[in-house]
Amino acid sequence: MFSKEQLEVLNSQLDSSRIKTRDKSGISLQYLETYDVINEANRIFNYMWNYTITRLEEVSRETNQNGNHVITFSSIVKIKIFDTNGNYIEREDTGVGVGTARTIGDAIDNSSKSAVSDSLKRCFRTMGVTFGNNLYSKSQNDNQQNTNQNYNKPQNQQHYQNQTPNQNVNNSQTQGKSFDQYEYSSLYNLGLNIVEKNGFLVITGEHQYAYRDAIKACSFKFDPKTKTWWKEQGAA
Repeated sequence: MFSKEQLEVLNSQLDSSRIKTRDKSGISLQYLETYDVINEANRIFNYMWNYTITRLEEVSRETNQNGNHVITFSSIVKIKIFDTNGNYIEREDTGVGVGTARTIGDAIDNSSKSAVSDSLKRCFRTMGVTFGNNLYSKSQNDNQQNTNQNYNKPQNQQHYQNQTPNQNVNNSQTQGKSFDQYEYSSLYNLGLNIVEKNGFLVITGEHQYAYRDAIKACSFKFDPKTKTWWKEQGAA
């Protein structure tokens, strides 16, 4: 379906000038701006593509300690890319957006747009390097040295509870992150952090109860025994 020239561009090295960086909770995240992804799609596919928002829903509405509204939306976006013969391929992916503002309207506007943008960029990342797929590498966004730690992976929640006492996680457990930190940017935006422990991802940070719906939207589960939000590493 794609021409030789298009395939070469899709797999070409990502221009470093397009990469943006932001720091959240001590984590350096690299990403592409939404307008940049759209411009690149227009250039490569000659404007022969479109997208549909197949789901957009509010998943949480809270008020933070500063009295601002914190609203989280999740979305599913589907893109279609056409060739000159009318053939097309589809890509679909999910996204989460968090909006914080003094007014509910502004928070909804920010979070819904952010969710759609996140979904759109995740759809295009499947098309190749030029859309920032390599930025989702487990090591790409890691701003610390890999400590090559190995953890024995528990097989069930009970095993998890037995191995995670209600105690603070030391700094060494936050080093060498081997998961896709960009996937949880919505949680970093809330001031939360994620660490690896005993083969699981664990939420740390303040005001977790207030942000419980946003945490659930990222598929974390709550363990009432240890009062910890967790998910099995690698789980969707």
